[in-house]
Amino acid sequence: MKAVTTQQMLEAGAEIILANTYHLFLQPGHEFVSRHGGLHKMIHWNRPLLTDSGGFQIFSLGHGGVANEIKGKCNCNRPKTLLKIDEGGAHFRSYVDGQRCYLTPEKSIEIQRGLGADLILTLDECTPFHAKKQHTEYSMERSHRWELRSFQEFERHSDGRQALYGIVQGGVYEDLRERSGHFVAEQEFFGQAIGGSLGETKEQMHDVVSMTCQYVCKTRPTHLLGIGGISDILNGVKNGIDTFDCVHPTRLARHGGALAHPDENDRKEYINLKNAQFSEDMRPIDENCSCYCCQNFSRAYIHYLFRAREMLGGQLLTIHNVTFMMRLAREIRSMIRNGNFSEKTHFRLPSQSK
Repeated sequence: MKAVTTQQMLEAGAEIILANTYHLFLQPGHEFVSRHGGLHKMIHWNRPLLTDSGGFQIFSLGHGGVANEIKGKCNCNRPKTLLKIDEGGAHFRSYVDGQRCYLTPEKSIEIQRGLGADLILTLDECTPFHAKKQHTEYSMERSHRWELRSFQEFERHSDGRQALYGIVQGGVYEDLRERSGHFVAEQEFFGQAIGGSLGETKEQMHDVVSMTCQYVCKTRPTHLLGIGGISDILNGVKNGIDTFDCVHPTRLARHGGALAHPDENDRKEYINLKNAQFSEDMRPIDENCSCYCCQNFSRAYIHYLFRAREMLGGQLLTIHNVTFMMRLAREIRSMIRNGNFSEKTHFRLPSQSK
C-alpha cells in the first residue's frame, strides 16, 4: 500500500487489507498500535484486516533475501538477520536498530491480538527452496507443533473478534503436503493457508498449489500466502483458493509497471511505462479501466513522471494496478456464479491495447 491512502484503496475497490506483523512488531510496535485503538482506527480502515504471523519475513530475511530463498533461487543481497531457530521460536536481529528479538508462536499471536486484525495466522517455519526433503519434513513437523501452540494461545484470550488460520507446509513434496493438509484440517482453525516453498518456477508453483489443494479442508476458506500474479490467481481459483495476498501490484507500480491483460503470444502481464516507446503515447493505460489514473492521464505523462522521478508516477500506477486486480476478481466471481470460469478467463476479459 505504499504511495496510496486507505481511501484510495477503497475507491479502487479493495475490500480487505493485509498488514505485516514482522514489520509492525519492529516498528512502531504492537503496543503502540493497540494504544491507538488498533490498526483499523490507526489507518482509518473500517473493513476487514488480515495479518500474517511474521514468520515469512524472519526466515526470508534470515537467508539474505526478502523472498528468493522461499520462492526460488537465492539472491543473497541483504544482511542476514536470522540468528537461530529452536523449538521455542526464532531468534533474529531487528533490521531497524539491530536489537536481538525472539518470536515464538505465543508472541506472534500476542502481537496480532494487539494489532487487532480480524483474520490472523499461526506461526510457521518457512523452509527455503533448496532444502532437502529430510529438512523440509523436520521443519514441517516443527511448524505443526508451533501451530498447536499458536492455537492454544489464541484460545486463551479469544473474545470472538478474531479468527485463526492454520498453515499447510511441506515444500514441493506431495506426501508431506498431504500430511500437513490433513493435520491442519484436523485442528479447529477457522481457515487454512498454503505457505512455504512452492517450487523453482511458476509452472512448478502452479503444480504444487494444485497438488496441495487436494488435501485441504474443502469447507473452510483457503488462502495462498504471498502469491498474486494474474496467472497465479487464475490457477489458484481453478483449484479452490479463495483469497491471495501479494505486494506484486503495488511494488510493480512503484517501478513503472502497469498491469495489463496478458497477450496470448508472450503472456506478459504488465507494460513498463518507463520504456521510451511510451514517451509520446497519448492513450490511457487501459481504455476500459475506470480508475482515476486511466480516466485522467496518458501513458506519456506517466512515462515523464518516472523519468523525472516524481512520486506521483508510482501513486497513479498503484491506483491503476489495484483497480485492475479488483476488476479481475469481480469478473472471476461473476464467472464462477455463472458457471463459465476457466483458467483462460483473463483472455476473454476486455482486451488491453498496447
